[in-house]
Amino acid sequence: MGGETKYEIHQNAYIKLVLHALKHKTSAVNGVLLGRLSGDDTVEIVDSVPLFHSQIGLLPPLEIALIMIEEYYNDKGLSIVGYFHANERFDDFELSNVAKNIGDHISKYSPGAALLLLDNKKLEALPKGKDGNPVMQLYTKDTSRSWKLVGSDRLTVKEPSANVILLDFISSKKWKDITDFDDHLDDISKDWLNSDLFN
Repeated sequence: MGGETKYEIHQNAYIKLVLHALKHKTSAVNGVLLGRLSGDDTVEIVDSVPLFHSQIGLLPPLEIALIMIEEYYNDKGLSIVGYFHANERFDDFELSNVAKNIGDHISKYSPGAALLLLDNKKLEALPKGKDGNPVMQLYTKDTSRSWKLVGSDRLTVKEPSANVILLDFISSKKWKDITDFDDHLDDISKDWLNSDLFN
């Protein structure tokens, strides 16, 4: 993939990630992005899986989660194409070392992987405006193999109404229904796929 790869995230994948961050407002949270490369140098992010909200940098639970996610989504023709991170503090807009390290691990297997960081300022401004842009910052690897913030024009939400739907989900407190891998590891009856979230 070239330096000008574009990333298009589907509405449900996008909403799951934001709801996960809202459920755990005082914790750093993370997730993985699942998708495929389409013919026009665009990475299509079809789904996402919320991972952790406590001790997000621990390797053994991360490895277990990635293996289960890869096994499930490979059968659907999707692979891990990126990583999502939301910082613990509302005013923290820096990419943490944990986010960079996990992003590095994913980019070893998925060149051109995206790293998305929740932008709390955009999220806070969402009810006041009609902005259709995602409430996330996009980072990609540059030629020096470092994570670099790139223009917001390279990340779009596939469905233009995604932020309207997101606001509806927020007002109805749908974030309470999101399950991440932490929840699943505590109680295996909890569905880490969030199959019923959009029903």
